[in-house]
Amino acid sequence: MPTFQYFVASSLDGFIATADDQLDWLLQFDGFDGGKESYDAFMADVGCIVMGGETYAWLRKHEPGNWPYPGTPCWVFTHHEHLAPAGADVTFVRGPVAEFVEDLSAAAAGKNVWIVGGGVLAAQFADAGALDEIIISIIPVVLGNGKAVLPMAGPTAPLELVASRTMGRGILELRYRWGRKPAGP
Repeated sequence: MPTFQYFVASSLDGFIATADDQLDWLLQFDGFDGGKESYDAFMADVGCIVMGGETYAWLRKHEPGNWPYPGTPCWVFTHHEHLAPAGADVTFVRGPVAEFVEDLSAAAAGKNVWIVGGGVLAAQFADAGALDEIIISIIPVVLGNGKAVLPMAGPTAPLELVASRTMGRGILELRYRWGRKPAGP
């Protein structure tokens, strides 16, 4: 079974975007030492990508005419109607994430599933017991408010830190094992 991973960047105070979905605070760090290598190594093991409708709409708006994940199946959880980019393997779905875990696993074809975002979608996977790892790059910026990295209703059991490393420009990458809840009746 593939590993379901939430690979994300967060401000020091726990936000993945401003309240109005701006990422200028993050994009100013493009090209930091170790960032490309980390992303490339991560992507080498990704067989399926999952994102929410807002993340999908942001990508389409900010990268018109470019689909950044060619050749990788992408599933978009949304309540809105969207069009897929020409030639992209994009599937639009509605419903609880737990209903799609087996389909996502099959689409990953022996590789991992990347939960791109947003935080609300990643929290749904965590609540469903279908989140295995969080790989989070802490960006040395304080936003004050915005879209939370993982907006869950309450405290979780402690996560297991399995790796950490310092990268360029003061960025810290942390890898935590979440663990799936046991399957129940």
